[in-house]
Amino acid sequence: MAFGSRAAGKHRGSSRLSRKTAGYAGIAALATTGVVGSLAGPAFAADQAAPSIEDTGLNTIVVAEDLAGEIEAQAQSQQRAAEAAAAKAQAEADAKQRAAEAKRVAEARAQEERDAAERAAREEERKRLNTFVAPVEDSYVSTQWHAGGGMWSSGSHTGIDFHAATGTTVHAVGAGTVVESGQGGAYGNNIVIKHADGTYTQYGHLSVLSVSVGQQVAAGQQIGLSGSTGNSSGPHLHFEARTGADYGSDIDPVAYLRQHGVTV
Repeated sequence: MAFGSRAAGKHRGSSRLSRKTAGYAGIAALATTGVVGSLAGPAFAADQAAPSIEDTGLNTIVVAEDLAGEIEAQAQSQQRAAEAAAAKAQAEADAKQRAAEAKRVAEARAQEERDAAERAAREEERKRLNTFVAPVEDSYVSTQWHAGGGMWSSGSHTGIDFHAATGTTVHAVGAGTVVESGQGGAYGNNIVIKHADGTYTQYGHLSVLSVSVGQQVAAGQQIGLSGSTGNSSGPHLHFEARTGADYGSDIDPVAYLRQHGVTV
């Protein structure tokens, strides 16, 4: 009767194992031949009795189930670690991309600012070069261009005269380079300046010369003092506008100044 009970228990164990998945069955087989065998061996030896077939089968199933659970937990842990590593890598890549974009935007803005500053500087320089002033402040034209008379070797006045007492400050009408500074015959002490547009201006009968040949001058800069040197009937400034550096290339000085924004 006792043997019959053992047989019934064995049948129940076999029914339980048959309900496991194919994966669990494989793990159980491995455990039976390896892990379970090595663990159970000392216990069997200590009891000096071999376990029953039923006990061996049930232990095998329990160990297999535990091992499967551990493997699944380890797999889940590895999956979470992989997902965390991937998320970290993506976050770092996104941060690098944002930093690169911010750098690009900052560099573009800085370049725009540099370009704007350069444009402003060029415009300022253009204005400076194109700004003209009257050669004598608070004065008036006392003799017009091409006025006739025996005082001029050509038979007419090649410039205009500005009323100015001796020692009055004379200004360069525009920025340019001094191409002549010294004695100019009938002009007395005179200065000739070449301007950026290729025109020339002349300042005659000066009492003092304040610049030298080759010097760069700005619009409004003092270049000398008025006087009555050379072929002169009295203190004044003789002013000419020319297309070239030499005598005979004169053009209307009043119209020249007006074209440059100066009214006299």
